[in-house]
Amino acid sequence: MGFARLSKGVDFSGPDGDANLVFLIAAPAGGGKEHLKILSKLARSLVKKDFIKALQEATTEQEIVDVVDAVLNPAPKTTEPAAAPAAAAVAESGAASTSVTRIVAITACPTGIAHTYMAADSLTQNAEGRDDVELVVETQGSSAVTPVDPKIIEAADAVIFATDVGVKDRERFAGKPVIESGVKRAINEPAKMIDEAIAASKNPNARKVSGSGVAASAETTGEKLGWGKRIQQAVMTGVSYMVPFVAAGGLLLALGFAFGGYDMANGWQAIATQFSLTNLPGNTVDVDGVAMTFERSGFLLYFGAVLFATGQAAMGFIVAALSGYTAYALAGRPGIAPGFVGGAISVTIGAGFIGGLVTGILAGLIALWIGSWKVPRVVQSLMPVVIIPLLTSVVVGLVMYLLLGRPLASIMTGLQDWLSSMSGSSAILLGIILGLMMCFDLGGPVNKAAYLFGTAGLSTGDQASMEIMAAIMAAGMVPPIALSIATLLRKKLFTPAEQENGKSSWLLGLAFVSEGAIPFAAADPFRVIPAMMAGGATTGAISMALGVGSRAPHGGIFVVWAIEPWWGWLIALAAGTIVSTIVVIALKQFWPNKAVAAEVAKQEAQQAAVNA
Repeated sequence: MGFARLSKGVDFSGPDGDANLVFLIAAPAGGGKEHLKILSKLARSLVKKDFIKALQEATTEQEIVDVVDAVLNPAPKTTEPAAAPAAAAVAESGAASTSVTRIVAITACPTGIAHTYMAADSLTQNAEGRDDVELVVETQGSSAVTPVDPKIIEAADAVIFATDVGVKDRERFAGKPVIESGVKRAINEPAKMIDEAIAASKNPNARKVSGSGVAASAETTGEKLGWGKRIQQAVMTGVSYMVPFVAAGGLLLALGFAFGGYDMANGWQAIATQFSLTNLPGNTVDVDGVAMTFERSGFLLYFGAVLFATGQAAMGFIVAALSGYTAYALAGRPGIAPGFVGGAISVTIGAGFIGGLVTGILAGLIALWIGSWKVPRVVQSLMPVVIIPLLTSVVVGLVMYLLLGRPLASIMTGLQDWLSSMSGSSAILLGIILGLMMCFDLGGPVNKAAYLFGTAGLSTGDQASMEIMAAIMAAGMVPPIALSIATLLRKKLFTPAEQENGKSSWLLGLAFVSEGAIPFAAADPFRVIPAMMAGGATTGAISMALGVGSRAPHGGIFVVWAIEPWWGWLIALAAGTIVSTIVVIALKQFWPNKAVAAEVAKQEAQQAAVNA
């Protein structure tokens, strides 16, 4: 522990004026909550005038050590035997008043890249500063998920679900009081969510997690998710599971073009199946009875065709994955099979991703409804494995083939024809709209809707779809890069925390991770979001105007080789970044955020005090 007495106090906006007594507590890793115990003892003593006076008037270092040591390590008190029961009662009362609530939290966002871990860190940091709660967080992100120990879940008093997607293996938490919200709330209001979880743990009527994969709703208190929000989360779950298929498949397609040449797309299937490493193709290949000549030959042509074929296989699953995991988010495991069946039917009849969205929601709701049936005990074990998937698949198939299939296919065909026919001002307008959507919520539902729109047509390989993908990727890269540059150009307009985030957000932007801009937007949405939307719209418009196309759905600057013309894409990205940087600096300069200004001033005063 260190102590300093400042000659010039520092304004911490406290009710008792400037602070001039400073304590520094350093605890070793693994030291648990020892530092909190020290803080607790100091806090009790700092309200005592004699303790403050002793610190203010001490003339030697040893006097300070003695005063503080007397508080942290008080001499044991001698008590009379007769007083022991009363002392025990007080101890028991104190123990009860400082009881610890055990909470398990799950955080998950659609992409599992940024929001997931930001929410986890926010909850963890808040819990570490409290002595009334023990928190364990399971991040269900894009990397490997380490499930919470079942013993910890069993001992938990409440759970927090901070997710924008379905919770994996939700049934593990059956019967536990639950507080549920979107992932952003855990980032912005961690203390409030923890307080609500503590309150729920003590409320016998609190909302609880049911064993069927959905939260029980009878006689509940606290935040309850409506059907609109649950369906939105289900769709986001479907998108999050679909993204790996799109990313892997799209990049494999792009690599196939890079190795085999762009004309290889006219005969990739024949090349990949008719030839081998010991029987490499020449420039001319028989494709369905027609001799076709390709720019490349030999190993490069064959290897490119194999990569392209593998990518096509992955892309063939995107609609089924979207539908299947949307249904899974609504109904749990019984919804997966009928969801995938519905997605496959959508592809067969030409309904595309629109049909996949419809079948996913439909399968999930039907499976959820059938799962609520009261059936004899002997049939219960067959429900999730046989009966629910069978009946739901039958209903989804009949609805799609007899009612919805043709109308949805017509909508999809009309949409594709419209995209293919766009040129000139209409294409620029679409670029502006897509740029605005990508930068509106920086990884949220609107951003993901635009991304889904772009990736859905990528498997067709037509120029219009590739131009849309290029505009979407470039616009999504603008916010993190622009904010990183802004923090370098005008540091005083940003808090120290934002300045620190700015040091790494540019790299996230280059990799097409829009979530790198979220800390800035959360702290100052009315200035940051409009500025980012202005840059995104600029990028989208220029990209579409220059006819830039991307064969890769993700990767940012690292897949520039899959973008044509690459120089046009870089111009669009640079222009949007410049616009967003200028606008965000101007808004913060001429319409200052008082909270940010106060934080910056406080940090400057503290630094000045340290230097003094």
